[in-house]
Amino acid sequence: MAQVEGLQSHEFTSGLTQEQVATLASMARPVEFLPDELILMDGQRSTAFYLVISGSVSVELCAPQYTVVVEALGAGRAFGWSSLLDWHDTLFQVRAREHTTALRLEGHALKELCRTDPALGVEILRRTLAVVAGRVKATEIRFAEMCGVRVPGLRPRGHAIRLVDSSMVS
Repeated sequence: MAQVEGLQSHEFTSGLTQEQVATLASMARPVEFLPDELILMDGQRSTAFYLVISGSVSVELCAPQYTVVVEALGAGRAFGWSSLLDWHDTLFQVRAREHTTALRLEGHALKELCRTDPALGVEILRRTLAVVAGRVKATEIRFAEMCGVRVPGLRPRGHAIRLVDSSMVS
């Protein structure tokens, strides 16, 4: 089963038991995204948690005239953590940077699994908290860069702001 193989080698599931990986694999559905495809829109309620298998996506903050790339996520990374919350709309949007494959786990099913299998639930929530902390850190770094604050140990990464054609903004 491709989902088991994808999960066994994924950073998010590293260290889980074979049984736990099999449980997640039974819930996972492979999905593909085309380059520049919008996967999650800002202000939208996230309903799924994604584990990137190949390719990459960008987590973006949109303003009327430009879009800021907060973080690029490649294979082994995850997004859609807000699907584990009942009340949280997203602030960021997620866009495929290239042809990307991922495993999609429905948020409601993942939440139910956390309730019914406490040992696996603790692992999922602990790992999801690490995803959230990583996103906060990426946001802090991007904000510091935009304010001209030098972030120690960080190499310059080129342009992280994409301008939007103002004639297309409504």
